[in-house]
This record gives sequence, C-alpha cells and structure tokens, in this order.
Amino acid sequence: MSQHNKATHSATGDATPGDPASRAEICESSGSDTGETREVTTEAEAGVGSVTDTNSSAGAAAVTRVFGIRHHGPGSARSLRHALEEFRPDAILIEGPADADPLVGFVAADTMAPPVALLAYVPDSPAHAAFWPFAVFSPEWQAMRYGVEHAVPVRFCDLPATNVLAADDDARGGGSDPLAALASAAGYDDAERWWDAVVESVPDSAAFDAITEAMTALREDALHAATGTTPPAPPQPGVSAPADTEVPDPVTLSPLDAPELLEKHSAADGFESPAAADRHDPAMAPLIVDQHTLVREAHMRQVMRQVLKSGAKRLAVVCGAWHAPALVEPLGPAAPDMRLLKGLPKTKAALTWVPWTHSRLAAGSGYGAGVTSPGWYHHLFTETERPVARWLTKVAGVLRSHDLPVSSAHIIEAVRLADTLAALRGRPLPGLSEVTEAVRSVMCGGDETMLRLVIDELVVGETLGGVPEDTPTVPLAADLRARARTLRLKQDALARTVDLDLRKERDVERSHLLHRLRLLGIDWGTPTTGEVRSTGTFRETWTLRWEPEFEVRIVEAAVWGTTLRTAAETKILDTASRDDVTVTALADALEMALLADLGGATEGLIRRLEAAAALDHDVTHLLGALPGLTRTLRYGDVRGTDTKALAHVADGLLVRICAGLPGAVTGLDTDAAQALRTQIDAAHTAISTRDDEHSSTEWLATLQRIADRDDVHGAIAGRAVRLLCDAERIDDADSARRLAAALSVGNTPAAKAAWIDGFLGGRGLLLVHDRELLRRIDEWLRELHEDQFVATLPLLRRTFGSFESGERRAISQALRDTGSAPTTSDSLTAVDPIRGQLALRAATAILGAAG
Repeated sequence: MSQHNKATHSATGDATPGDPASRAEICESSGSDTGETREVTTEAEAGVGSVTDTNSSAGAAAVTRVFGIRHHGPGSARSLRHALEEFRPDAILIEGPADADPLVGFVAADTMAPPVALLAYVPDSPAHAAFWPFAVFSPEWQAMRYGVEHAVPVRFCDLPATNVLAADDDARGGGSDPLAALASAAGYDDAERWWDAVVESVPDSAAFDAITEAMTALREDALHAATGTTPPAPPQPGVSAPADTEVPDPVTLSPLDAPELLEKHSAADGFESPAAADRHDPAMAPLIVDQHTLVREAHMRQVMRQVLKSGAKRLAVVCGAWHAPALVEPLGPAAPDMRLLKGLPKTKAALTWVPWTHSRLAAGSGYGAGVTSPGWYHHLFTETERPVARWLTKVAGVLRSHDLPVSSAHIIEAVRLADTLAALRGRPLPGLSEVTEAVRSVMCGGDETMLRLVIDELVVGETLGGVPEDTPTVPLAADLRARARTLRLKQDALARTVDLDLRKERDVERSHLLHRLRLLGIDWGTPTTGEVRSTGTFRETWTLRWEPEFEVRIVEAAVWGTTLRTAAETKILDTASRDDVTVTALADALEMALLADLGGATEGLIRRLEAAAALDHDVTHLLGALPGLTRTLRYGDVRGTDTKALAHVADGLLVRICAGLPGAVTGLDTDAAQALRTQIDAAHTAISTRDDEHSSTEWLATLQRIADRDDVHGAIAGRAVRLLCDAERIDDADSARRLAAALSVGNTPAAKAAWIDGFLGGRGLLLVHDRELLRRIDEWLRELHEDQFVATLPLLRRTFGSFESGERRAISQALRDTGSAPTTSDSLTAVDPIRGQLALRAATAILGAAG
C-alpha cells in the first residue's frame, strides 16, 4: 500500500521558504482575474498581519492569523483552542486535503470518536491510498470541533487528494527535522523532549508567534544559504517599504521564478544550510525545501485568497509550524503560485473517515504520524488536574493487571521522584522522560521488561476510534458494519479470544462472517486453539483484533461484490477457475466455502474439483486433497450443510489413490519418503474419522500391499505396518516378525533405522508397554558397530527426539527396571560347578558338626 509521508503528518511539516511574520506596508497586484489591490498593516498588540481589501464594499480590514502547530501535540491543541476562543474567527482553514471539505460535517456526530483518519484512495486501485490521522489531542481536530461548535465554516487548504495520490513519492526530498535544530540550539539532544518542555507542558496561545518567528529564521537561513544571497535587514518599526520596491520574499526568491536555481538545487538535492557539514548529526543535517512542499504551500495560499475574497474578515489558518512563515501576510502575488500549480498530475480519488488507533500514530508502527507517545499525549490533553499523579495511578493499574506488586506507596514515591527530576532540570512540570524514569526506578525496580509493558499499553496504547454509520463508504463496508452490529462483534484494537459454539445459531453466523472475511483477505479473526479442549466439530476459537488498514482491504475487496457473501463467492470461484489451480487448492477452497456457508459457490467448486482430479495423475496431489474433503463431510452434522455431493467426490479420489499409491512408493529417496509418509498419515486419519466401512477396507488393503513389498523405503513400509497393527489387521506376532525381518543382516543400518522411524515415529508409548519390542530394538542397537551407530545416529535421534519428554523418561525407566533382556527359564536352571562345590563343602561341614 502506498503511504504518503504528508498524509500521515510529520511532526512539523515539510521545509519550505516563507514570508517573515512582520511586514511593512506593500501594494502590489495579487495576480487574480479581478486585479484587486490589498493594503497590509501590522497589529503590534496581536502580533497578527491584517489585510485590507480595498475593493470590498464595506472596506473593513480582513485579519488573518496563522497558527503554526505541531501535529498531534496536546499542548498545541490546548493552546490553539484558547487562541481560537480569543481570536473568534469567522472562517478556519486546516492543513489537509482540500477535497475532504464535505466530510467536515461528520465531526459533529456523537458517534465520531477519535482517533480517526481521513482515507483517500483511487477507486480503480484501492491499494494506492493515503491517510490523514487525527486524535483528540490533534490541534486540527480541535480546530474542527471549534468550527462545528461555533458554526464557523471549516475548510481544508492543502493539496487535494486527487493530486496527492497522483504525485511521485520519489520526487520528494528528505532532510532533518527543524525541531531538532531548535532543540540543539536550546541545549537538548532530543527534539521530542525539547518540544515537550517548551510547548506541551506550558500551553500558551502566545507561543504561536514565537514559534513562527523561530521557523522564519530557520527557513530564511536555509534559503539564503542555498541561493548564496545575504538576508535583508529587518524593517524598522514604523517605516514602510517604497511602493515601487518589491520586498524580497522567500517564496519569490525560491526556484519558482529562478529556473537556473531550480536546476542547481533540485528537489532531490534540497536546500542546505552552512551548518549541514555533519550529516550524521540530525540537528545539523540540511533543512531541505523540496518542490512538493513549495507546491503545497502555493495551494494553501491560493485557498486563503479564495476565502478572503469570499468575504471572510477573521481568517484562522492552522498548519504545521514549518509552513507558518510561508502563509503569514502578505501573501504576495498569486501569479507565481498559479504557475506552480498549473499542470499538476491528477487521478480520481474517493475520501471517507475511518477508525484509527493510537498505535498507528506512533512513528514505529509503519503508519507513523510523527508522535511516539500518543497514549501519554492523550492523557495530557484529557487530564488537566494532577496529570502526573493520575498517570502513575494508571501505570500501577497496568502492572497490577499483570500480577506485579505495586502499592500506593510506590505511586506516592514515583510522583515525588518525577517532581524532583523536573525541578532539577528546570521544568515547570514533569514530562514523559521524568515520569518514565520514576516508573523505571520506583515501580519497576530497574526491570526493562516491566517498563516495556507500560510503554506498550499506556505510552503508546491501543485505543480504537469510531465513525458514524452514515459515513460515505463502499457497500461492502456498510454490509460488514451491519452484520457486525447484528452479531454483536465489536471492532477492537486489542486482541481478544472468542469461543464459538456451532450448535448455536448466532455463533454459526459469526463463524460464517469471519471465514468470509478471511477469504477476502481481511483477517479480523484468526483461528486459534482455545482453552476449552474439544475433539468435535462444534467448537471454534478465534482471536479477534481490528487493524485500521482493513478499511483499505475492504475497499479492495469491493470489486468482488456489494455484500460479504456475494464478494466471497465471486472471489473463490474466480480463484478456482484459474488454469494452474491444483486439486489440493480446490479441496481447500471447497472446505473454506462450506465453512463460510457459500452455497452459491459450492456446486461450481465441486464440478471444478471433479474435473481437475480426473486429469491429475500425481498421487501426492490426490493425497493432499483427501483430508480436506473428508473434513468437510463432517460439517453437515453441526452446520446443516448438504455434503452429499462431496461423498461422491471423496470416493472417486480414494479409488484413484488406492490404485496409484503402490506404484508411487517405490524409488523414493529419504526426503521424498518422509513427505509421502506425512501425507499417508493425514489420509489415514481422515479416512478413520470418516468411519465409512467401504473406504476403510479399500485403504487398509492398499496399506497391506505396501507393507508386503520389499522395494519400499523403510520409512513408508514401517509406517504401513504400524497403521495396520493399530487397525488390528495384523497381530503383534506378525508385526514382531516384520520387525525382525527389517532388522535382519541383509539390510543396511540406515534402512533399519528408517524402518524403525516409520514404525515408531511419534508413538513412544509403544516401547513403554511392549517390552518385547523394546528388547528387540535394544539388542539391535547393542550389536551395531561404532561406525554403523554413528551413521544411523541422526535418524535415531530424530525418531526418539519426537517422543514426549515423559515418554522418554518412561522408556529409560523400563530399561533400568528390566535390563536389556528379561530373565528366561534357561538362565534360572544354569549351575556354576565351582560355586556348587564350595556350597557342598560348606553344607557337609555344617552337617558333620551337627552330627
């Protein structure tokens, strides 16, 4: 799946030149069709550039405020909310795909619960998709909430998804995080910790101007270093620039209007600052302004011009901090932006809201959003009173849930340590680093394994969001939601185990649903082994865990049908119609169709299986298909599935197997013999389970023919004898005779070991209870010469290593108790003459003394 870096929000946005936060008065053409002229003034108290539209009817000044935020930052979100309450905008623009504007209204729904994400995909190629995630602590989400709560129009201003999905990811430049440069200048070695200390722990609406000023300095340094120009002197307060002089604009000084610079400093090379000599230091790596970022910011400015032109008087723009300098007033002429946006590649795109998870917001998840501790950030945003104490209480709950001893004294001491560390480091409140160190030292006793539990379950977390039922989506997704709601299957990001009793109607329908989803490649449920042991077919155990990317797979699967049943039937029949499909694959598909209750596909699969089996002369393929068919014959008892047609197919397969197997077991090497032995075991188990007298008779007769032949590999011959003995077709005396023949002088040690492996493989209790069999094998081992023993040792170790540990101990005890050979009648009557004479003399002396 194609994932776009911007679509999943980096920490600060991409690097691009922009305008300084403060400007003198400037008059120039906007480049629009109306040729309107704008006059810019400065409001010192608010730190906000205001724009006066001289062509407007009222002539009132339009004020624009740009809020440079950090995506998914709780401090930024809280500060932004306060700033919006103070600014009271009549229009809000948010960094996001511009064609997602119709979806903003869903934010007001009661059932919309972040984390959620905007999903954009190409309808003809759903795997080509992009996500824009939002959490409750995302500033953009709070801006949307403010808009719907105060009836303020909210729009997205970034490149539309139609352009994002058509863009070439390889054309985007890399570069360092600008926050790393600011953190390094402040003496921090971690940008996360710096931002946490400066912004997240001390929310303040006045911080936006300082952030924009810092980003402006970084962008101008990078631009002038790349272009070789000298930064202009800052304008003096109260002094306006001449009307006929264009103030140097970082955007207009960029390669947009300088083709030679664009050629010299391409998007792949980027713009580098002089401090970028050491590329191994993230804080000193180059700050890159790539072409894609310039295009995005050009589109943002164009949308701002449209909103202002439509009559907005107090415009709030919420964007990544790195973009803020490029969006503050004055916007400059529109002509360069129009040229840059002309001819952008486009593709058809569909957009919707989908549930998201906190773990998918973490950078290490593969769907990163530039924040490594979403659970902590969610806590900071939602718990405003005593956040540290409440957090450590949650930590104690997690550790206790894993049976780890944590008392209230641990919590109190951890709070004290976190506060002390924050004071030593000059921080107003403990941050995540201080709290984590307190947890490690006090609650975990330095155990990193215990700390990992806290990080996984709390610092990252697995909270799953929700979206309204009427959110636009494909019919297949709507059908899944309706079925899941009816069957009371809740989508949850945490794995949970569900035991299904197939004698109950609802559990049968749940099983059908989960199997249909697996056929469509949506592994919401994974079959597993439950705690309740059962050998019947009436119980299934599933592990359920919902992943956000399943939303894209649902869209992909929508090409097969509008409901789960029709889509699964269409897909499985399409797979079965391929020329290269094997008999085994068809048998597995038929089994899955019955498990998923796909009656519309069963008949076609049976016909296809019969045709494929008639043309397939490979006995191994037929053997591989038989167990699956036999298992499906059992499902009719508890699922109510008509399996009469399968009996005919299974009988036909067995006839061909019995006819071809005796000829297929000859001339095999060890690996091929082992593989065929495994298939024979599976087929024998399946036939025994079916409990059909005719089938069992034919199969055992085939095994008898194999056991009686001398040219069969020992692993197969030994197993045939063992299976016949278990089925009571041959008695113990006959099996002992066959064992003696296999261990006779005429066979090589390797052949003998292979026969024993086939006869005993996985059945260690035979040697425990059959002492004669144990004696024969022990005698054979004793008679082996050293070189023969070494040659057969690997196979013998595999044979005896497959036994359970308890079986091996029982065999050892049996050898100690009875020795290698039991006592016989001959040994009881044997007389030692010398000892006999000594005994007689002693007896004579005793008798004489007595006389």
